[in-house]
Amino acid sequence: MKQNRKAFITAEITGVMYSSRMSPYLPVTPQQIIDDAVRSYEAGASVAHIHTRNPSTGEPDADIAQMREIVGGIQRRCDMIVCVGSGGSQTMSPEERLTAISKLQPEMADCNADSMNVALSDVSEKILAGFGWRKPYFRETGGCAFTNACANMELFVRAMNTNETRPQFEIYDPGMLNNVACFVKSGIVKSPVYLQFVLGVQGGIPASVKNLLFLKETADLLLGESGYIWCAAAVGRHQLPMAAAALAMGGNVRVGLGDSLYLRAHVLAQSNAEQVTAVRSIADALDIELAVPSEVRSILGLKGSDQVVLT
Repeated sequence: MKQNRKAFITAEITGVMYSSRMSPYLPVTPQQIIDDAVRSYEAGASVAHIHTRNPSTGEPDADIAQMREIVGGIQRRCDMIVCVGSGGSQTMSPEERLTAISKLQPEMADCNADSMNVALSDVSEKILAGFGWRKPYFRETGGCAFTNACANMELFVRAMNTNETRPQFEIYDPGMLNNVACFVKSGIVKSPVYLQFVLGVQGGIPASVKNLLFLKETADLLLGESGYIWCAAAVGRHQLPMAAAALAMGGNVRVGLGDSLYLRAHVLAQSNAEQVTAVRSIADALDIELAVPSEVRSILGLKGSDQVVLT
């Protein structure tokens, strides 16, 4: 007999960290992103977390035409919830990152909950010159923080409120929960908030079960156990172990090629769907049923895909 609790899976389709030179399976073009999202939906994911890239170079961008094409393409083929990436990269301006929210008025969008260092400059020395934009991009990250000043965070949240877009607060460190709690206390954000814990990113909290538990306990303290809904993600080799821990702890899970290119040690995942299938197997083993998109919309209080602006 299944448990009463249901969990849902988010697929981080392409992200901003990796290059197709690192894996030939990383989707870059709008059609590749759409196809991989739909396959993830068929494998059991209810949410697609979407970023856009330059189709020629693979470099992260904020192209609204591409984002509209991707969101529309997914919605025409399945009932998947699309979470629009407003995080972009630390090289993008707040105005660039907000464009998709104001133009598309999506059901959900990510909202980084504080500034942080995401210094990947040491990685650049390990990357061949043939990787094009990735090497100078990695080097540039060492010289600038990913800035999310309080005023900018409020700007993002208010823009999402105006467009009835649900903020997905990206939590890379426990202190970020303080900012979310302040938004709740001031009335800018209504409870329950939706938290996306992200572990293992350089500059953020390391990926371990102990640290995931600490994030949850801190959220309990600051927001109350009924004051938030949470999901966990981890980068690289930590992805599936943290997914298993999150499910066992009562949370939801994000996996995808945007967070890790691998299915297991030394084995590249050939699609986001492969990673979603792996999480589905863990959920089955734990006797946890997966929620379908209509149930996730109810859980998160989303407005529905019919209210997303695609023209």
